Amino acid sequence: MDMGELTAEQVVDRLVPREPRISPDGRWVVYVTAPVGRAGEYPVSGLWLVPVDGSAPARELVGGTAENRSPRWAGDSRSVFFLSDREERGTAQLYRIGLDGGEPERLTDRTAGVSGHVPVPGSQSVVVIAPDPAERTGDPRVRTVRPGEDEEAQPDRPDAAPAAKAEPRPPRAWDTRDRPDRLWLLDLATATIRPLGDLGDRHVCEVAVRPDGSALAVLTWSCADREPGVFEPGLHLVDLATGETHDLDTPALEAADPVWWHDGTAWHLAYLGLTPPGLIGGTAIFDGDKNLTDGLEICPTELVQVGEGPPLALFAEGLDTTVRRLDAAFTEVARVHGASLSASRDGRVIAVVASTATEPDEIHAGPPRQMTRLTKLTPDRVWGTQHRLHYRAPDGLDLDGLLILPPGKTKIDGPFPLVTLVHGGPYDRYADRFHLGWYPSGQWLAAAGFAVFLPNARGGHGHGHAFAASVAGDVGGAEFTDVLTGIDVLVHDGVADEARLGLGGWSHGGFFAAWAVTQTGRFRAAVVGAGVIDWPLLAATGEHSRFEAALGGAEHSPITHAAKIRTPVLILHGEDDSNVPLSQAELLHRALGEKHHEFVVYPRENHSIRERGHQIDVLNRSRAWFSDLLA
Repeated sequence: MDMGELTAEQVVDRLVPREPRISPDGRWVVYVTAPVGRAGEYPVSGLWLVPVDGSAPARELVGGTAENRSPRWAGDSRSVFFLSDREERGTAQLYRIGLDGGEPERLTDRTAGVSGHVPVPGSQSVVVIAPDPAERTGDPRVRTVRPGEDEEAQPDRPDAAPAAKAEPRPPRAWDTRDRPDRLWLLDLATATIRPLGDLGDRHVCEVAVRPDGSALAVLTWSCADREPGVFEPGLHLVDLATGETHDLDTPALEAADPVWWHDGTAWHLAYLGLTPPGLIGGTAIFDGDKNLTDGLEICPTELVQVGEGPPLALFAEGLDTTVRRLDAAFTEVARVHGASLSASRDGRVIAVVASTATEPDEIHAGPPRQMTRLTKLTPDRVWGTQHRLHYRAPDGLDLDGLLILPPGKTKIDGPFPLVTLVHGGPYDRYADRFHLGWYPSGQWLAAAGFAVFLPNARGGHGHGHAFAASVAGDVGGAEFTDVLTGIDVLVHDGVADEARLGLGGWSHGGFFAAWAVTQTGRFRAAVVGAGVIDWPLLAATGEHSRFEAALGGAEHSPITHAAKIRTPVLILHGEDDSNVPLSQAELLHRALGEKHHEFVVYPRENHSIRERGHQIDVLNRSRAWFSDLLA
């Protein structure tokens, strides 16, 4: 179906699904829909419901002008708990709604809002994650003690809580937010909420309720700030009846997705975490201190608890994605092109957000080998043809990637102007699924007549830990030749025009684009989105500082070699970027001086551009940049 030229407005206004949740009985999927771009100050999203058997179309459960998110099913599959800021924009509370819809029931009234929630199986209780109301930022009863300061040495304040009314606490090491998330237990029968467990000042990140409803696994940080909170993770066991709390072994860095299962003899607790000992590398599945995925050349990306038997895990396997059971053989359950895995209580029905090369993300659900598409959010149109690529690096390493051609074109219609888009991370990848987003993306540029190369260079996930860890201390090294080798293959095969090569990316992809134009004059145009220009400076100012320091130093920084740049560069950056601060873009802008470049700063934006108008500008400006220079 020909729907005319693809516009930036169509890209950012399209609804996309996320957070699919299968009901415990396997009959329903509830999910969230939201446009790509945010039109106002706050996000807007709705909750939708669809039967797994496809017997009826999806219908909206909760809509309106608020952000409705984080759906979780009640144990009887008759109602859904969710978070919404419908009564105070920007401050989420917990609500419940039945399958028939109607007005949601508000369950909390927390001054600082609610961050997360988990219903407890077989009970009338919900575990709530929320800050203590007394610890909301700006509350005069709360003081932050900076590193090296002594709490007792602070001058008395007339509005401070009297010291005699509370037990003295040791100085806090660090917490610039002053609002760690804590655990609470909401009793639905009495509509009361009380503190749960004894975690001190630690910041609660995630919880998992044991299927028998008796205990919680809780992942925490030392404080609410990522730096240094993530470097002091904790794993705890909390008894739901008594609140008794036990500290378990310290988990791996970046611990996430805790899940329980019973092997017939004892309970096990697994989670995702960074493979030790380095800071750069692949994600693994841990059971205590045991790395269950050690030696595998595939990478786990999600863990999902089921009520019976081993958990399910989503794995990146090269260009493919599989669902596997966490048994001794990691038995493959399904092969999907998606993310956001969910499962019924018995694990016999699953749901994912999935796509194909030419079909955008939709909700797919059903028995693992018989899943069907249940939604239709994007109108049909002719998209660019996507091809899987496999080739070898000069050192013999097997590599893969994707090639997207303009709609209606084949390889024999080449050579085409080629734009190479490098993914972020670097621990990320291009999977064989649909590629269209607010940043310069495959289908967006293909619609404008470009061939688009999406390479998976070393450092990404999908090929095991060693592949991911190989860029530690060497960003821009072998990964640079990985990308150039793929371009050489496309030029040799007559797909790419050597005289019309462009390069771009966001975050690590932005670094790569900036680095590449300091190393070669092959590219006629480059787009640097939120890119790293000076690694030591980023290690001193970014929110992932220790990870950045482990990736590269001054010798790997584009600013060190900026005098060599001859390629026209478009620099795009968010003004309030806390991941890669704006100072990085300013360095490149000043280094380029009078050389051909543009520098665009988007106000109010962090590392990802969220406002609708800014996203439209990113898409149109980057496409025009390549069109003008690669014509």
